[in-house]
Amino acid sequence: MENYKLRMINEYRELKEKYDKLHKMLVKYDAGKLDFIPTCPIDMLRKQASIMGQYLYILETRAVIEGVS
Repeated sequence: MENYKLRMINEYRELKEKYDKLHKMLVKYDAGKLDFIPTCPIDMLRKQASIMGQYLYILETRAVIEGVS
């Protein structure tokens, strides 16, 4: 596999892991079950999660176009 495809796969995996953790934290926050108070405003964290999700979608679309599984 070409190097740029491997880098894209690694980038996707790292971003997905971070996105999933942030999403889980936001779900717990909304459910009133988060065991700490975020220092950063929750709206900023929601925006970050949204943008991360959009970027994941872009990487997934690129993977389909470029034949990366």
